[in-house]
Amino acid sequence: MPFLTQPLDMQIFILANQIFRKSWMDVAMPLLSSAALLWAIIALVTIFGVWKKGAKFLVIILLISATMGLADFSTNIIKKSIGRVRPLNSIALTYFKDDGIWQRRPLDYQQTKERGNSYPSAHAANSMAFAVMLMFFFRQLRPWMLFLPIGVGYSRLYLGKHFPTDVMAGWAFGACVAISVWLLWSYWLKYKLPEKYRP
Repeated sequence: MPFLTQPLDMQIFILANQIFRKSWMDVAMPLLSSAALLWAIIALVTIFGVWKKGAKFLVIILLISATMGLADFSTNIIKKSIGRVRPLNSIALTYFKDDGIWQRRPLDYQQTKERGNSYPSAHAANSMAFAVMLMFFFRQLRPWMLFLPIGVGYSRLYLGKHFPTDVMAGWAFGACVAISVWLLWSYWLKYKLPEKYRP
């Protein structure tokens, strides 16, 4: 299915990827996009949660991890059906990092791929699912956890991996998955799970 990039989508991408560039962001943005950061946060949350709530908190972490896995799996199915090509494979002058080295497409660069996996962003979906689930379980984190998916989403533009609409679709999808899982969990917790097993 053809996916035409609209002017505003392109303009925002160019601002983030080509105009608003700083040397410190060249270091920070790849870190924000790394899976290692998200798993480090999950590890810290797990340690803190077990310390505060005991071993039953592991059930919550498993639920959050399963929600992220569901968001990631579902997003990848959508990616394959839509086939939008990533900016780094379609837009001239796009900055991107490959093998640890920052590179830039030449001015005369021409798109070579007919299909890609840009829409929606799985990074945006996963980070939003994680943030929303944490906000459900820890109300005091609202709205601070939203800084994580916002930062991850921006990093995807900066790295040339996604267009803004890819990121926004990922955020929306991740939030929908998290809300759906939370509603099912709340129902099961209230009506199905014996009280002695509740976290």
